[in-house]
Amino acid sequence: MKVQHIIGADLSKKSIDLVCHLQRTHIQIENSIVGFKNLLQWLKQLKINASKTMIVMEHTGLYSYCFEKFLHQHQVAFCKVSALEIKRSMGLVRGKTDKVDAARIAAYGYQKKDKLSVDVPASDVLKRLQMLHSVRHRLVRQRAALTCAIKEYRHIGIPEKDILMQTQLQLIKNFDKQIEKLMAEIESIVNKQESLKQNFQLLQSIPGVGKIVALVAIIKTHNFTRFGNARKFACFCGTAPFPHESGSSIKKRTRISHLADKQMKSLLDLSSKVAIQHDQELREYYLKRTEGGKSKMSTINVVRNKILYRMFAVIKRQTPFVENYLKAA
Repeated sequence: MKVQHIIGADLSKKSIDLVCHLQRTHIQIENSIVGFKNLLQWLKQLKINASKTMIVMEHTGLYSYCFEKFLHQHQVAFCKVSALEIKRSMGLVRGKTDKVDAARIAAYGYQKKDKLSVDVPASDVLKRLQMLHSVRHRLVRQRAALTCAIKEYRHIGIPEKDILMQTQLQLIKNFDKQIEKLMAEIESIVNKQESLKQNFQLLQSIPGVGKIVALVAIIKTHNFTRFGNARKFACFCGTAPFPHESGSSIKKRTRISHLADKQMKSLLDLSSKVAIQHDQELREYYLKRTEGGKSKMSTINVVRNKILYRMFAVIKRQTPFVENYLKAA
C-alpha cells in the first residue's frame, strides 16, 4: 500500500486527538462509534483517500480496542508504535497537550512511513484469549499478594482464627475458584480451534513449557503468524543479545536489552529454570557452561533462547519435541 497521508492519533479514555501531518489540520473526536464516524467525515472534507492513509498511534491497551476494530472494518490502515520510541525520536521538547502529542506522533509517522508496517488484526478468538489471560494474570498477582501478607501475619504470631487471617484466607479460596474457571474457559476455547489446539499441545511437549507459557506464546505471536522466526520473537521478548562496541575504546560484552515484553520474558525465565532441572541436555549444557566460568544469568538466557527456538521448530515441523532429536533420528 502506498501511503499518501499520515495521521497521528493521541488516545485517551473519552477522546481522540487526530492531526494530519501534511495538511496541518486537527480534530478531536469522541472515543466512541459516533466519534469514529466523525473521523470518516473529516477525511472526506479534507479530500483524503482513507484507503491511502495510515493512522499512527501509541499502545494504549483497551483505550484503542473499539477504535482499532472500527478501522479494520472500514479498511483504514493503522500502526501502533511504542510510546518510548516516539518520545526518543523527538529530541528536546517542551510543553505537552493532546493536540501537540498527536502532531508529534504524526511527524514521527511521516518520518518513518517507509518503515512502518500495517497492523494485522488478531482473530476474535485470540483477542478473547488475551482478555481471559489478562484477567487470570491479574487475579494470580492479587492472590500472591494476599498469600505473602498471610505469611507475614503468621510470622508475627497472629492466630488463624483472627479476622485478619480469615478474611484473606477466604479471598484466596475465591481467587482459586475464579482462576480455575478462567483456565477452564481458556482451554475450552483452545480445544474448539484445531490449529490452536494442535500448537498448544505441541508447545507443551517441550520440557519447561507448560500451559501458561504455551498459551502466552500463542497469544503474543498470533498463533505463530506474527513473527517470521525465533530471533525476531527473541528480540520482542528481550532475550536476544546485542553487541555493545564503539570504536577502539568501548568493547563490552554482548547484552540483552531492557526494552522487552516483560511478561513473556518472565515466563521464559521460569520455563528455563524448570527445563534445566528436567531436561538432561539443557542441564548438562548449563553445568558445563557455568563450570567453565560463564555467569549463571547469561547461561539461563541462552537456555531461554534455546526454548524459543524449540518452540518455533515444533510449530514449523508440526511434530512434538523429541529429546536428543539427532540421536533418536
